[in-house]
Amino acid sequence: MKISTKIALVCSTAMLGTSAFADAHATYTIGITQNNVGVDSYQTTYERAFIAAAPFLCLATSGGRALDVSPKGDPAGFVEVEDDRHLLIPDRPGNNRIDGLLNILRHPLVALLFLIPRVDETLRVNGTAEILDDPALCGRFAVTGRAPKTVLRIRAEKVFLHCGKAPLRAGLWVPETWPVTRPVATLGQMIRDHAGVEMDPRQEAADRLYRETLY
Repeated sequence: MKISTKIALVCSTAMLGTSAFADAHATYTIGITQNNVGVDSYQTTYERAFIAAAPFLCLATSGGRALDVSPKGDPAGFVEVEDDRHLLIPDRPGNNRIDGLLNILRHPLVALLFLIPRVDETLRVNGTAEILDDPALCGRFAVTGRAPKTVLRIRAEKVFLHCGKAPLRAGLWVPETWPVTRPVATLGQMIRDHAGVEMDPRQEAADRLYRETLY
């Protein structure tokens, strides 16, 4: 059963002024990934192979007034290419804020960014989403006997490769650039200080919590 409703949103570029767009085009040379390489489906082996090898993606949504980005991760291949225009993404347990799901119910436009370790390029997908809760469908994505409560179905409007310059500049996949020790406070410390909730501040406690609630 589909539990989401697609809502059309019309945004007039006139509100931004045509001069702003002209200035942007004058400042930046539009890349070939925008003009020539972008496609509107997963029709080639390149897009399908990239999605099949990606264990991690970021999902951007909008409720019409605010934006949200959610990380999604699982073993490579967790995102299923249903057909040339659609992806299926299981919704695994998280922090239960469900910001992204609530946004999709209001406004179906979404954007995805797929990442593969040791691959500097990323794959971008723009399209629309719907939320499905069919038990048989959710059961197909079960891990350790636990099925996701819902599955996102993404219809592609634009699919294109993004160059690897940002990950290269960041040294993202270069172990020598990684910090030797954790450079930020633990989950327990941050929740305790921000929310006033008493939690075990040790990293071992956070690791145990993640293991017990991963699926």
